[in-house]
Amino acid sequence: MLHYALIFLVVAIIAAILGFTGIAGTAAWIAQILFVVFLILAAISFFTGRKP
Repeated sequence: MLHYALIFLVVAIIAAILGFTGIAGTAAWIAQILFVVFLILAAISFFTGRKP
């Protein structure tokens, strides 16, 4: 999940440099959503981890 967020972030940066603002905004929004989902799933995994 974090991998895809970073890919969309790179796509957004490249699109912004090339002047494709619509694509850059959408890719940045998708990257942000994926990062938030990653944080939520990581927190759930941390709190419900294996108990010894």
